[in-house]
Amino acid sequence: MKWPFVRARETPSEDVRALRIEAERSRKLVEESREMMLVLDAEDRVIVASRRARQGLDGIAEGRPVPAELLEGQARHTPLRVPYDVDGRPETILYLSPPGELAAYEELRAGFTASVSHELRTPLARLLTLLETAALPGEDPEPLIDQARTEVEQIRELIDDILFLSELETGRAVVALGTTRALPVVERVFDDLRETADRAGVTLRVEGDRDARLPLRPRMLAVLVENLARNAIRYAGPDSSFTITVSPGELRAADDGVGVSDADLPRLFERFYRSDRARGSRGTGLGLAVVKHITAAADGTVEATKTPGHGLTITVRFPQR
Repeated sequence: MKWPFVRARETPSEDVRALRIEAERSRKLVEESREMMLVLDAEDRVIVASRRARQGLDGIAEGRPVPAELLEGQARHTPLRVPYDVDGRPETILYLSPPGELAAYEELRAGFTASVSHELRTPLARLLTLLETAALPGEDPEPLIDQARTEVEQIRELIDDILFLSELETGRAVVALGTTRALPVVERVFDDLRETADRAGVTLRVEGDRDARLPLRPRMLAVLVENLARNAIRYAGPDSSFTITVSPGELRAADDGVGVSDADLPRLFERFYRSDRARGSRGTGLGLAVVKHITAAADGTVEATKTPGHGLTITVRFPQR
């Protein structure tokens, strides 16, 4: 009877193993955080600290109290405490931000919220006007309802873009997972957009190395290409052409349309930014921001330049692996 008992004690249960895995996962999340992040006990002693905190702050070591100047915000860092309980024991997550970083983040968040509210209000106001007009005696409702559908589609597109951008920024969307032959993906996206491009008077072309691969999942590459193409369809102008050229590690999107001003060029990848010429369009102002974030998530770079003569060229480059 003794041996089975001993073997049971020597073999960890699945529950214990799961707890060990969870503990190690939690430690890794803190360790690899990009923030200066500390986990403190009830006496403000360090339980665990991120690598960035250990490298950037003096006097940080597990089991030692946090220097008072850090807790009081007197060491050129802004403290943010997040208290919580673990099995009845009080603990605290302490974030330490460089001067001005927290204020800058709050300003960015407030600006983003205001922009979203403004961009949603405009099509909603037009939609309400169309529906009210369609209800008036003697009005033909069919064309008004068609216009209302267009407004609903713009609202849906805006919400989809915001949610997708949020996924990218919070890391929930896996972007670079394997590589994809780019040219077939571009061709499929162009086939889907051909009718829209024809209505706008924009000719879509694709060229380059058929075997060239880019370090993106097919869906992410399709989203990137679609946003580049829709940007050209909306803003290049009638009787223009838009060409995507694919080569290993690079995708170049160029149109020969009306182009952009020198003042607009450095701001094209900002959320909701549209030049004065483009403000009358039905775009969301998020397309190139999505392109930028997909590219950055795959360790790439994106650059906007003027096409020689007229138009705009956007070049997306990825590191060769």
